[in-house]
Amino acid sequence: MKKILFVAILIIASFQLANAQSRRNTEFSARIGINGSQISDGSYNSDAVAGLNLGIAVDQYFARDWSINVGLNYQQKGWANGSLYYDDGTQLDGIDFKLHYLTVPVLASWHFGYTRNWYVNFGPYIGFLVGASESSNTVFDAKSDFNTVDAGIAANIGVKIPINRQSNFFIEFGGQGGLANAVKYANPSLQNITTSLNVGIGF
Repeated sequence: MKKILFVAILIIASFQLANAQSRRNTEFSARIGINGSQISDGSYNSDAVAGLNLGIAVDQYFARDWSINVGLNYQQKGWANGSLYYDDGTQLDGIDFKLHYLTVPVLASWHFGYTRNWYVNFGPYIGFLVGASESSNTVFDAKSDFNTVDAGIAANIGVKIPINRQSNFFIEFGGQGGLANAVKYANPSLQNITTSLNVGIGF
């Protein structure tokens, strides 16, 4: 919990710092979207499960075509048709797992096109597990089966559609590839793999 509070304070401080600078060099955004998430060990990919994305971000421009994008997102990850293993040796199949993360991406954004309304961004992210559930509801504390920190690489491509001089609507497609083991004691390690489609408002 202390880590989550620290991250939230860091994001708020980043927004305050950006707000103190010239508005023409700073852009704020809020987004919502859906994703498809699964786990992978590099050779095996699980079935995907649908999830929700919610987030806020700030883009701080340091050149005409480049900015640093820092965000705070709530993301549902997990996978479908998994299995539960019990101490007595029994196995329960067809289980959907939902993992709930607060993630912080720090991305380099390149803005291109005639009016620079297109963009791609890429960089690392870190996520903190805030909850977990499984569809059989037989495990009392599903969160205890998963590692609390997720980390990896994120990349997105999007387009901004002007609403007026101060704001725009945007559509963004992206993905995250985990580098950390999401499941405790998994061998080989299992990483979160996520693709998402988001819409939002920037101003």
